[in-house]
Amino acid sequence: MEKRDYYDILGVSKGAQDTDIKKAYRKVAKKYHPDANPDNKEAESKFKEATEAYEVLSDEQKRAAYDRYGHSAFDQTAGGGGFSGGFDTDFDMNDIFGSVFGDIFGGGGRRRPSGPMPGADIRQTIQIAFEEAAFGCEKEITVNTSETCATCHGSKAKPGTSAVHCSKCGGTGQIRVTQRTILGAMQSVQTCDACHGQGKIIKEPCTTCHGQGKVRVQKKVTISIPAGIDHGQTLRVSGKGEIGEVGAPAGDLLVTISIKPHEVLERKGNDVYMRMPISFAQAALGAELSIPTLDGNVKFSIQAGTQTSTTFRLQSKGIPNIRNKKYRGDQYVEVYIVVPKNLTDKQKNIIRDFENETGDQTEESKKGWQNIFKKK
Repeated sequence: MEKRDYYDILGVSKGAQDTDIKKAYRKVAKKYHPDANPDNKEAESKFKEATEAYEVLSDEQKRAAYDRYGHSAFDQTAGGGGFSGGFDTDFDMNDIFGSVFGDIFGGGGRRRPSGPMPGADIRQTIQIAFEEAAFGCEKEITVNTSETCATCHGSKAKPGTSAVHCSKCGGTGQIRVTQRTILGAMQSVQTCDACHGQGKIIKEPCTTCHGQGKVRVQKKVTISIPAGIDHGQTLRVSGKGEIGEVGAPAGDLLVTISIKPHEVLERKGNDVYMRMPISFAQAALGAELSIPTLDGNVKFSIQAGTQTSTTFRLQSKGIPNIRNKKYRGDQYVEVYIVVPKNLTDKQKNIIRDFENETGDQTEESKKGWQNIFKKK
């Protein structure tokens, strides 16, 4: 079957820049990658076709030969002045794809970093009181983690024995696998199935840790919680996670904070809000109120004639700023008038007398509302 033009395969012009070619290959390869199209032979064929085109057009020397001689530049059986270097059909397609995409599909040509594996992070959630979040505190928590086996000291081998180099991978932990395809021999790097990527094989595992090099334990860890921390924020405690392989650092402990709701206060940013009941007499005549805050009760005077939903501000009575405790939010107090219940006859008569005394004001108020909704 006659081969398609490499430029047409990638959808670029012959004068395309290297960056345009790479961008076009990313688009085509991502669309037809086998991981995105499982069991789709047509997509697999187009992916390999695009990779072959990119392997040529991304190489300055091969591209020049292709522009001059076309596909015959890489045909060793063709006559004429073809590309003397030929077409290297024994290339690693994963290396090409990995250099463009990295590890997007999990099969790129990137090798895992050499050296011992660091420990994993541990995630945990703790609940604290509203006041503890506002002013900071220390909490001791129990963490399920691991520590180095005291018997083998992390070697994983039975005392008196040692691990041996894996003969299959030569101690690298990886092997190259070659597959024959329509494009020639394709190579990919895989984790060694004999040593599972460790590069060493334990002949006689430690009986205490069963060849793991570590054992499960419970540890107490003290967490310093800063003033002003908010619900859902996470603290990182370095080195308190899972231990790593021998010679590698431990992971971190990540503690997410959950804050119990307060009975009265509600937090919004660094400010706090509350609703406070007052009597009709306090609203009408004015009064000095005792208002609860995070710092204890404070005195605050309200004026005569205060209405329901009037809001007052208590400066710097809110939550400290987590970055600078000197700066605090404010506390906002919304008052509402409580209507008394179960009045005595005497109290009812007093209210009726009051209503009669203020009748003119009431009628004037009613007329005002009537004017608003009066039909024109």
